[in-house]
Amino acid sequence: MPGFLWYEEVFKQVQMLRRKDMLGLEEVSAEEITLILETSRSMREIMQRKIKKVPALRGRSVLNLFYEPSTRTKASFELAQKYMSSDAVSVAGSSSSLVKGETLKDTVRNVEIMGIECVIMRHPVSGSAHYLAHNVEASVINAGDGMHEHPTQGLLDMFTIWEKKGRLENLKVTIVGDIRHSRVARSNLWGLQKMGAKVVVSGPPTLMPPDINAFGVKYYHDLEEAAEEADVVMALRLQKERQENGLFPSMREYAQLYGVTPQKISRAKEDLLIMHPGPMNRGIEISSELADGPRSVVLEQAASGVAVRMALLYLLLGGTKEQ
Repeated sequence: MPGFLWYEEVFKQVQMLRRKDMLGLEEVSAEEITLILETSRSMREIMQRKIKKVPALRGRSVLNLFYEPSTRTKASFELAQKYMSSDAVSVAGSSSSLVKGETLKDTVRNVEIMGIECVIMRHPVSGSAHYLAHNVEASVINAGDGMHEHPTQGLLDMFTIWEKKGRLENLKVTIVGDIRHSRVARSNLWGLQKMGAKVVVSGPPTLMPPDINAFGVKYYHDLEEAAEEADVVMALRLQKERQENGLFPSMREYAQLYGVTPQKISRAKEDLLIMHPGPMNRGIEISSELADGPRSVVLEQAASGVAVRMALLYLLLGGTKEQ
């Protein structure tokens, strides 16, 4: 169905999220995750068209506020906004009034009064997205806050698995690496289990959160054992910018014990999916043979990020202005 008729037919059937913000997957229900994933599939169809543009968010204003470096997340949010026809402005923390001493709250409230309706924020402090959401009327989407959560990354990871496997329920997902400092890991631990997946983790004991059992997952010191019969293995980036010194002897030793290689995953299933949220440290967290191999869905994750962020923007903003 071409043009606007196709757009209207698809979007008039979509139910909106009944929440103002997306701050983390710990507080999101399985039903809400399912709605986001199903809507993302429609958004992916838009991305596959020659002209990737629909007027779903025409007239809606979005601020991208990134206080930490980002490539995939920032680019995919900006593309999602363009494809949905929203009006967006991007500000880096280093070029904002924060460097002049202005508080985060004042920065956003001053921009909000200009007409901003949604703030996408990445910030180095855990809890910053929740703080902002409670102090502004605009919707807030957490693009990563400290070591807390990165909900849209968790959603795009789940969408990638769901698209490839056809389900999430009863899949075994092995997450490897720096669980302690990873907001990606936390969002995936919460989200995947809510969708019925079995999640196990592996990595050095010093890179495990002290409350790992509270997440309801099993910890394996040995990666080969953790990957046995796995449907998905996800390697995580070492969060060197958040780590204390001395958490493991050397990069070389880490790579030998916890780098995802063909030998380490030899006991996994034949149709195993290899994932990494990026950016990858090749030869340390994951071998190039696997990262570029036929079982890798690393590039699919990047594409899924645009579709999921389009879906989330629409579900938070698409039906609210005129209703």
